[in-house]
Amino acid sequence: MNRLRKAADKLKKEGFHFMEKKTSIEKLRVLLPHWVDHNHQHSEEFRNWAAQVREEGHPDLAELLDQAIGSMATTDGILEQALSAIGGPDASRHHHHHHHD
Repeated sequence: MNRLRKAADKLKKEGFHFMEKKTSIEKLRVLLPHWVDHNHQHSEEFRNWAAQVREEGHPDLAELLDQAIGSMATTDGILEQALSAIGGPDASRHHHHHHHD
């Protein structure tokens, strides 16, 4: 089984099967808010790691993580513009939760 098939099967198991018959715009109205939320979670992780390595005497590494946080914020702004361009989030939006622990 190829990687794309495995990824599709995993998404179906995790609750994305409801999107199979939707248009691309309908799918993006669900996915874009999810991606922004997901990015916020990662930005918080980056922030925590930046603080930790800064305390451990690695300011250059902390600065790189801070730059990644800024880039993520820029990306989120663009994704939010895309969401606005297609009419905002789906009001019946399915909540998909997962963790990277």
